Amino acid sequence: MADAAEKAFARFDTNKDGEISLEELKAGLEKSLKIELSDKRARELMDVFDDSGDGALQPNEMVTIDRFKNKLEQLVREEKRLAAEAQKQAKLEEEQAALAEAKLAVLNEKPPTTSEKFLSILPYLFPLMDGLAYGRFLLNGDDAASNPAVVFLAVLYSLYRSIPLSGFIAFFALNFLAGTPSINRLIRYNMQQAIFIDIALFFPGLLAGLIGALNLNFPTAISELSTDAIFVSLLLVLGYCSVSSLFGATPDKLPFISQAVNDRMPTIDMFDDNGRFVPRQFREEDDGDKDKKDDK
Repeated sequence: MADAAEKAFARFDTNKDGEISLEELKAGLEKSLKIELSDKRARELMDVFDDSGDGALQPNEMVTIDRFKNKLEQLVREEKRLAAEAQKQAKLEEEQAALAEAKLAVLNEKPPTTSEKFLSILPYLFPLMDGLAYGRFLLNGDDAASNPAVVFLAVLYSLYRSIPLSGFIAFFALNFLAGTPSINRLIRYNMQQAIFIDIALFFPGLLAGLIGALNLNFPTAISELSTDAIFVSLLLVLGYCSVSSLFGATPDKLPFISQAVNDRMPTIDMFDDNGRFVPRQFREEDDGDKDKKDDK
């Protein structure tokens, strides 16, 4: 073995300087193995056997041609393995990207078009109609009949109330459509938020009923002021939601309400590993069942 290494060293050391450079190693292996060796592969072989790290093979570092060949084959196999793994990983990432794109397509979280921006503010007519009762003092002024906005609201309110059970119909329609992923997310978000705003309007009425049941009498001015404050607050909330939506931004800055809406909105994590859509409540039930089984 030592003689074979010495003979190989003598053949490779063409300039007889007592060491084998990278160029000499490359040329010697190409001649001995009758292959074409890349500079990168020659450098890898040099790094394997150059124990001193001086960039050249010394006599005591030289090995036989067979060991060079075996190491070369090992490097080729390793390179093929890494290439196969990289190709497999690239394919997996491509599939994951396609699956994520498909999920987003199902959720329809694309930027809203101009028409979708305008459609997204229509759900807020629902709480506006139910909240007009709080604006009776502000809207019934002396110049109400000559105010186009008041006249428009009056006509709209009359049409709304002319439909039997209009409030319940609007509530269930918005609730149903808000769960339809094919509708743009901004529209669905505003549907949900309109419902929560309308629910919030129930509490001032409940408080007023409770005060009436307790026979608590407040000055008329205070009653009118509080009612006006509720209506103005409603207009500010609906104004914020409408303006944000027209600019394509989700109006998610309402305290408590927006957080409740966010919790109900479908998200990409509601898909299982196979890409099937699983609503949050069913996912939580499955997780709970798994925890129970693990406890057992």
